[in-house]
Amino acid sequence: MFGQFGIWELILILAILLIIFGPSRLGDLGSSLGKGISGFRKSLKDDDPDNKEEGQSGT
Repeated sequence: MFGQFGIWELILILAILLIIFGPSRLGDLGSSLGKGISGFRKSLKDDDPDNKEEGQSGT
């Protein structure tokens, strides 16, 4: 299936990324990706009280 990757496929993908971007840039890309994902998750979980007040005052 498309969604199931074995260990050899993951190793091959990582090797190709390492060749294309190099070790230092690959670390920077991983760090940026992690920060982006964590910020996205935080924004999904964040309960913004300003948005709740705007919805209640409009009724």
